[in-house]
Amino acid sequence: MKKPLINDEIAIRLLKKMVYIRLVEEEIANRYTEQEMRCPVHLSIGQEASATGICEALRKTDRVFSTHRCHGHYLAKNGDLNRMLSEIYGKIDGCCAGRGGSMHLFDDEHGIISSIPIVSSSIPLAVGSALTSKIDSRDDVSVAFLGDGSLEEGVFHESANFASLKNLPVLFVCENNLYSVFTHLDERQPDRPIADLAKAHNMTAFTADGNDVIAVYEIAQKAVQHAREGKGPVFIVLDTFRWREHCGPNYDNHIGYRTETSFQEWKQKDPIENLKSRMFAENLITQEEIDLFVSEFQVKVNEGFEFAKASPFPTPSQINSFIYAD
Repeated sequence: MKKPLINDEIAIRLLKKMVYIRLVEEEIANRYTEQEMRCPVHLSIGQEASATGICEALRKTDRVFSTHRCHGHYLAKNGDLNRMLSEIYGKIDGCCAGRGGSMHLFDDEHGIISSIPIVSSSIPLAVGSALTSKIDSRDDVSVAFLGDGSLEEGVFHESANFASLKNLPVLFVCENNLYSVFTHLDERQPDRPIADLAKAHNMTAFTADGNDVIAVYEIAQKAVQHAREGKGPVFIVLDTFRWREHCGPNYDNHIGYRTETSFQEWKQKDPIENLKSRMFAENLITQEEIDLFVSEFQVKVNEGFEFAKASPFPTPSQINSFIYAD
């Protein structure tokens, strides 16, 4: 039997944020066939608990560094929806002025510093950010989100080693969705807990059910406090599962690298439905209250798409903008 939820206000915030992320990404998937979003999209539908639980434990001044699958992290850290959608549409009002697309999201006001599609490339940036915090005697924490595929890249180990050596306030958050594109974890790594990798770098490690947003949030609180108090980096492993194809709006269970049965098993662990069930059981929320904020979010999402579609494209005369510092 699961223990009572930690706090009803926090639980409601976590539920709202996950629902919001889900609605945004489902609308991206629904509209993608219109052929107006001319960039690849990597959806995190099914993985909302990891982004939400981690970012709920952060301050506005803490900095997040993301991957190609970055929408959830951006929205969980309160990034501007209009600017995100405009970026996906390649418009001038996008967060990178239409130059980056879905995999390059940025919102400095809310501490979303970069998302980079090249596997592992944002990890050393997070470490550099943490080094800056230490040099400047600030207690801000930097977070590097990464997938399980990043653990097979040398730059992860180089970054973890340096962060441990310099005792830096950085979290390495591994969203283990079991697949590096189409290749299962069992075909890529030996049979041992992923969290054991932290031992080689003398890092504190936590593991949690990445579909249980309360568990993620509680682990995040401990990890953030550890880093903020100057006790060094933390490695967090969150076991989860992406519902849609690696890249694109569709489902791809039919192509053979995973089965419909395994997908349905993971879908039963839907982080949103599981939290709703727990909140119903503890009388923390009603279906009517959920329906109300879902309706409000859907209006906001629709308005975001209208804003993005109405935004102008960059002009040829702006081709050299943003290349050099003023």
